[in-house]
Amino acid sequence: MGSGIRNWPAQDRPREKLLGRGAEALTDPELLAILLRTGTGGESAVDLARRLWADYGGAWHRLAAAAPGELAARPGLGPAKASAVLAALEIGRRMAGRPLTLREPFRASRQVYDHFAPRLRGLPKERFYCLLLDARNRLLREERVSEGTLTQSLVHPREAFRAAVREAASAVIFAHNHPSGDPSPSGDDRELTRRLWEAGRVLGIRVLDHVIVGEGRFYSFADEGEFPPV
Repeated sequence: MGSGIRNWPAQDRPREKLLGRGAEALTDPELLAILLRTGTGGESAVDLARRLWADYGGAWHRLAAAAPGELAARPGLGPAKASAVLAALEIGRRMAGRPLTLREPFRASRQVYDHFAPRLRGLPKERFYCLLLDARNRLLREERVSEGTLTQSLVHPREAFRAAVREAASAVIFAHNHPSGDPSPSGDDRELTRRLWEAGRVLGIRVLDHVIVGEGRFYSFADEGEFPPV
């Protein structure tokens, strides 16, 4: 196998290094080059990967946050290469997380952070989710409620509780991200939390927590003693 590998073309050298020394020996652009497979217009896969890596500031989370259409429109990529890159990054996100599984009981706010952090890290917009729980606080499923603007998520209690009412959930947990990376709640976050808690009280659905996901840390309204909101 060794003599055959030495005769590989230059664009396959990252694969040669991976097979010979292991994936940990590759640089980030070299790993990206394996996903891209080929270059274009006289540019090798490695050259293309280095250019793409630089365009996204040398950070996987920035590349993972790129919209599929945006990535596919990059010179030298196209739909097939963009799909391969985004699929691989999504696999990495899922492996990095510790998602709640169906019928797993909710015990601590850290579970919510670990469930969402890999998917929400680095996103340019807020996403708002609702975790539906049964009478024993076990996960039934999650519901994506909304995706907001660059600075705020647009959420109304009607949409936030729609799935919980439809599926007769006994309790819910809300979660959303702050694109800034700072999970400290804003005045709007506090007002929204108050409205959601009040709506849950009227509907007979317990609101156990509202967790804000930041960069490497989170804010739990329940942990901070802000439930019930005042």
